[in-house]
Amino acid sequence: MTLTDRIAAWSARHRRTAILGWLGLVLLAFLASVLVTGPDARNAEPGDTGRARSILDSQSEYLPVEEKVLVQARTPGRHFGNSPELLAAAEDLITELKRRPDAVTGIGSPLEPGSQPEPGSPHVSADGRSGLVTFRLAWPVEKLNEHFSFATNAVATVAARHPGVRLAQAGDRSLSGAVDEAIKADLARSHLLSLPLVLIILLIVFGSVVAAGIPVLLTATALIATFTLLSVIGKVVAINSAGSALILLIGVAVGIDYSLFYLRRYREERLSGVDDETALRTTARTSGHVVLFSGLTVMLSLAGLVLTGLGVFTGGAIGMTVVVGLAMIASVTVLPAILATLRHRVDKGRIPWLGKGRTAARESRIWSGVARRVARRPLVWGAAAVLALLALAVPALDMKLQDAAAVNSLPRSVAQVDAAIRMQEAFPGAPTPARVVIWQRDQSRVDGMLSGAVVDRLRAQVKESGGLLAEPVTSDRVGNALVVRMPLAGSGTDDTSVRALEHLRHQAIPAAFGGFAQLDAAVSGKTAQTYDFTNQLRDRTPLVFAFVLLLSFVVLIFVFRSITVPLVSIALNLLSIGAAYGVITWIFQYGNLSGLLGFTSYGGVMGWLPLFMFVVLFGLSMDYHIFILSRIRERWTDGLPAREAVVSGLGASAGVVTSAAVIMTLVFAVFVTLTSIENKMLGVGLAVAVLLDATLVRGVLVPAALSLLGERAWRLPGFRAGRPGADRPVRGARVTA
Repeated sequence: MTLTDRIAAWSARHRRTAILGWLGLVLLAFLASVLVTGPDARNAEPGDTGRARSILDSQSEYLPVEEKVLVQARTPGRHFGNSPELLAAAEDLITELKRRPDAVTGIGSPLEPGSQPEPGSPHVSADGRSGLVTFRLAWPVEKLNEHFSFATNAVATVAARHPGVRLAQAGDRSLSGAVDEAIKADLARSHLLSLPLVLIILLIVFGSVVAAGIPVLLTATALIATFTLLSVIGKVVAINSAGSALILLIGVAVGIDYSLFYLRRYREERLSGVDDETALRTTARTSGHVVLFSGLTVMLSLAGLVLTGLGVFTGGAIGMTVVVGLAMIASVTVLPAILATLRHRVDKGRIPWLGKGRTAARESRIWSGVARRVARRPLVWGAAAVLALLALAVPALDMKLQDAAAVNSLPRSVAQVDAAIRMQEAFPGAPTPARVVIWQRDQSRVDGMLSGAVVDRLRAQVKESGGLLAEPVTSDRVGNALVVRMPLAGSGTDDTSVRALEHLRHQAIPAAFGGFAQLDAAVSGKTAQTYDFTNQLRDRTPLVFAFVLLLSFVVLIFVFRSITVPLVSIALNLLSIGAAYGVITWIFQYGNLSGLLGFTSYGGVMGWLPLFMFVVLFGLSMDYHIFILSRIRERWTDGLPAREAVVSGLGASAGVVTSAAVIMTLVFAVFVTLTSIENKMLGVGLAVAVLLDATLVRGVLVPAALSLLGERAWRLPGFRAGRPGADRPVRGARVTA
């Protein structure tokens, strides 16, 4: 008796205990989230960015929040030299902001005392058409929201008084607030759309309200338990809001899949005429075992993300591992108890138009027919499928890894993004400047004269940079440290910005620090953060790839006692992932379908996306792969010839795999409807990969490969074929679905 047999038998005998125990676990997780209080852990940044963050975190004060307002004529040809209206609007804004010196400090503007607003000066654009008003929001932190509201209202009030002048606000709080609001709205929308879509598909798949409701309820409770547990884990390991969206995505996908596989086999066994107890026992030994192996494989694959050493991946991996683990536990413990309680009533609430056709759980005629054709001419079909996947993968050869800048991530319809884009055009780098954090090596306070000298030297480096560094250069004291904001050329994450960052770090700062041996510095900011993150990710990617590939190979050997099957499986997975990479590149880097999907291409693909997709898809593909292969192997060990086993096993399993793939694809596709381009890329990439994996790969390439290999597919070197009655059967537990 296997482990899943014993678990299912216990759950069936102690149905109330199993169900109440699961609900108790969910309640316990909720209580823990209420009782465990305190600040959430902060993400540790890599490289120079991490050093800068560490220094600022150690100070007794906070870095002031800097906001900027673009003052620009709406009519072409007007500039600060010939437009009294522009000067009046700038003066009015400054006067309005100065009404609350307790809320706004450090105002910088084109109207500097004792000087005329000249083109190319720190607060006037090179063409003279735009001015820049900068200011800080005063502390304490408890009043930051109030002070931000005052400043925003002041800008809106002045804009209303000067309709011929554009006043566009963008800065530390404005942009981050817009991103945070978009993420929260996206997360709420994904919650709102995912489960109802899943329920509709399950109703079609099962044709029964009760059968369709079981996976949704189990998945929903697993998600509730996960997010409440993560609120506790988040006190120790940083888990950001983007990670929460991914956890939801994976949780819905695997939770539905595991319940679907289990429930589908149970109904199939009941249809064959056996009693409920036997049907449940067979389901536990077959599909239950597959769910256990699949869940453990997905969890171990996700653990590969920890090897990157990046906090955002570590937190996301922990969260996704928790939700997969809970979904797996629910499927192998609670689901048997529910089925033992419901028995034949699992088919209650049949959908009239679907009738018995859906509740019968018969083999798929379509996939049986496809498998039969492929098995007759495996070389032709297999070659055609390989060529199709390779053709889809071709654009990936030109993939350019580049994160989206603040002005690229959200659509321009967001007011703050539109303001940042206009500001970027007039004052390159101003919306998201680099932050040079300067401190004394002995951790003492940087004195005023030294601070002024360093800032002056850094400002002088702007003219020596050949356009890579820009004005306005501003500075703030944070405890014992000094922070200098320096705009960089480029969009913030493109090649120009990278060159500007490298120039700042390796040339401008050393030149400015000449003779100041007692000082040290580190550069942070959006450009630096992305640069350092990408460099560490690039260094660790081979390690993660090797870990996941080796893990997949070992697990498949253990499950199927074959060398050939793991090698073929890995090759097929790489083909489908490569095709998904190509589709992402073709759409998002080249800008195809931008109108349909609602994005503006910035000429690259998110740097973290290929690795994340690789790890997640290699884990998730095991669901389908083990399920289908185990059914084929089951038919083969029952005595069918290899090719007939392929046709029969695929026909018995491909229908439910297709249903699961449709559900998973729709869940992933929900992310295409979200706001940020990062979520759209992720949704398209995962949806395309799952769709290809469940159709072209599992429906054509798997039967083609197994038909070509024949009996050799199921042999382990040193053993003869594992069919019952063979002289030396394959040793090890038989895993079937």
